[in-house]
Amino acid sequence: MKTLTIREDVYRKLLSLKDGKSFSDIIDELIRRDLERRVNKIVEASFKAGPSEDIEEIMRRIREEFRARV
Repeated sequence: MKTLTIREDVYRKLLSLKDGKSFSDIIDELIRRDLERRVNKIVEASFKAGPSEDIEEIMRRIREEFRARV
């Protein structure tokens, strides 16, 4: 068990998602959802790129895309 300090606005957002779940469960779900979205992006990009494009180049573009959204 660990203690985290978060901003008040983030606490309110987490609280609105809580719906009877623990904060740990909510945070875990958010992390898992983000990871699944990233994996789906990788799969989608690899299908679009075809066999000739380097997988490292695909990964670099996906990382840049995620950074641009934040």
